[in-house]
Amino acid sequence: MSTADEWSALLATDRASLDRGGYGERVADVLRDRITQGVFPPGTRLSEEALREALGVSRNTLREAFRLLAHEGLLAHEFNRGVFVRELTADDVRDLYAFRRILEGAAIRAAASAPAGALDRVREAVESAEAAARRDEWVEVGTSNMRFHQAIAGLANSRRLTESVRRLLAELRLVFLVMAAPREFHEPYLHVNREIYGLLAMGAVARAAAVLDRYLDRAERQLLDAFER
Repeated sequence: MSTADEWSALLATDRASLDRGGYGERVADVLRDRITQGVFPPGTRLSEEALREALGVSRNTLREAFRLLAHEGLLAHEFNRGVFVRELTADDVRDLYAFRRILEGAAIRAAASAPAGALDRVREAVESAEAAARRDEWVEVGTSNMRFHQAIAGLANSRRLTESVRRLLAELRLVFLVMAAPREFHEPYLHVNREIYGLLAMGAVARAAAVLDRYLDRAERQLLDAFER
């Protein structure tokens, strides 16, 4: 878990991405990224004063960011206690994977009419994860895996679908962060992601969709088993 000094230094680097005074959406983007990177693990209480100081934003701006992230399911407000990064349950996992099957399944089946460059982004995410694995950086492998699934969503050429998947994956990352052994969880999917990309590059969309379906079934089972333990 990152110390206060470590996350404060990280957020200080994010200040340059914010306009003067900041905006709720931009601050939400920063906090979402840091939450899904594991800087703020599930159950962490987010100090309003510390975050305001680190990001250089107003109280109202930060509270708007909190509101947006609570709406996305990443944060929870607890009366008289403050704002916390959510801790998801097994039921959340089931619901998230049901939604993933609908969204990512539709996106991958639309790959034949994907916009220019969309398939390249799938390949780049695969290569990024493989490079991180060679460096033995398994949290980064997980981040690249999220980019892979976001790139799959991009095949549908739908802004609404892409945004829905972005929010879903951010919430799902909270589940991944509680896995005790990230290498054991992520390593088997490296070759599956490569297989899906290869099938898409060949135009074998139906086969790619079938591989994705099995992929999601297996990942859901692993996460539910972890919750049971």
